[in-house]
Amino acid sequence: MRREQTGPPDFARDPDAFETFYRRHVDAVTRFLARRAADPHLVADLTAEVFLAVLDSAHTYRPDRGTEIAWLYGVARNTVLAQRRRTARELRATGRIAGRRLLDADDIARLEERVDAESPARLALEAMADLPDGDRALLELVAVDGLSPAEAAAALGIGQGAARVRLHRARRRIQRVPGVMELIGGTK
Repeated sequence: MRREQTGPPDFARDPDAFETFYRRHVDAVTRFLARRAADPHLVADLTAEVFLAVLDSAHTYRPDRGTEIAWLYGVARNTVLAQRRRTARELRATGRIAGRRLLDADDIARLEERVDAESPARLALEAMADLPDGDRALLELVAVDGLSPAEAAAALGIGQGAARVRLHRARRRIQRVPGVMELIGGTK
């Protein structure tokens, strides 16, 4: 007997299920993105991109590998990385970024508040910039984004043992940077 799958894949076919999923997770995804971008227009665009990517990749979600939010953070992280690559290409090709969509005043005010609220997290992320990529990504997801080490491992597609080793190594290195442990909330 085949068990019916519930969760993200359902919303790929059901607009009401997608709306429920979106409302349940949009604030967490927006906070995740606001920690990584200071421009409210970019945060709004990336949030939309994440949920479009989620619709396209709903079939890849596996509840046995992690929570919905861990999966979403993995999609959001990939979206941010893709955006950074696009921006670098655009800067090389045109020398400037163009084509931002217009937001109304309420949207901008709300996103500016979110961006301001996430400024300590952006400082922590800047302090982590010198860590090796894998260690930094794991520490970001655990200390800044609030995932458990198991959820972060699922978001990064690595084993839980490897995640624990990377997390220990990253925390040990980051403790040497003055003031960073206060920014990331000690040793979560």
